[in-house]
Amino acid sequence: MLFSASVIALAILGFLGLISWLYDNLKSLAQIVLSVLAPYFVPAENKSLAERFGKWAVITGCTDGIGKEYAFQLAARGLDIVLISRTTEKLIAVASEIEQRYHVKTKWIAADFSQGRPVFDKLKQELAGIPVGILVNNVGTNVDFPDDLENAPEDKLWDIININIATATIMTRIVLPEMKQRRQGAIVNISSGSELQPLPYMTVYAASKAYMHNFTLAMQHELEPFGITCQLVSPLFVTTKMNSFSDTVMAGGIFIPSAKSYAKCAVFTLGKTKQTTGYWSHGIQYCVMGLAPEWIRTTVGGIMNKRFREEYFQQQQQSPAKVK
Repeated sequence: MLFSASVIALAILGFLGLISWLYDNLKSLAQIVLSVLAPYFVPAENKSLAERFGKWAVITGCTDGIGKEYAFQLAARGLDIVLISRTTEKLIAVASEIEQRYHVKTKWIAADFSQGRPVFDKLKQELAGIPVGILVNNVGTNVDFPDDLENAPEDKLWDIININIATATIMTRIVLPEMKQRRQGAIVNISSGSELQPLPYMTVYAASKAYMHNFTLAMQHELEPFGITCQLVSPLFVTTKMNSFSDTVMAGGIFIPSAKSYAKCAVFTLGKTKQTTGYWSHGIQYCVMGLAPEWIRTTVGGIMNKRFREEYFQQQQQSPAKVK
């Protein structure tokens, strides 16, 4: 009798463990499917983003890649846009294109997040009086190519820490008081698939994205009572300037979308899912990666980055002008 009870208990524990394992590894793909189906079953989902969260959207790192396309996608949905990036000329060009194409208001703020704490005093002043409905913490940086930690320039490592970690934290802190007063708003934190495991030869970058992952999931619990959405978006490879060290990645493909295709899909999930890879094929990849133990993912990541490093060196041999 005792033996039978033990077997039943172990079977129940095994079943619960299997359900938990399947949930952790399939949820990214499932949530993308749910985001597509939600409008057909939940009428409130048909509200515009401006109605749900507020009229103004702030995007950091918005003059190239995913951030720029996020700005276009949000403007296309009728939101006014605050652009925050480092280069004034690029900011003016993007703001002008948005206004001409979508007929919404824009404001741009030149800010170099690598400078750390002093930047945010200026941003607080510039954002005062703007009812920020959506904050997209997109700005990020990485080493120029995968390499051993001691070979990375120390300034670059500080940039990764200041830009990838501090910026999202303090920008979130700046906009939250007014969002809480209105009980309305959305924080979108752009992380990376590298959050899933330690990543040799991109050690600090992957660690910064693990921070973003944990920071966002914790903030979800803090902000839920106030009706504020906090979404974690974890893309895998996208054809952006950050991945220019690899011709293989920049060639794109079904599993490596352009920034435009990626942002169009990712913005569609806003308000529908709290955690997503942002793109359907990335959901499949994330699911498959999650099935492997962490040590295998780490080993494979190290091998992959060694190959990317070889690609980068080959690039430099073929075109010395590319050397940074």
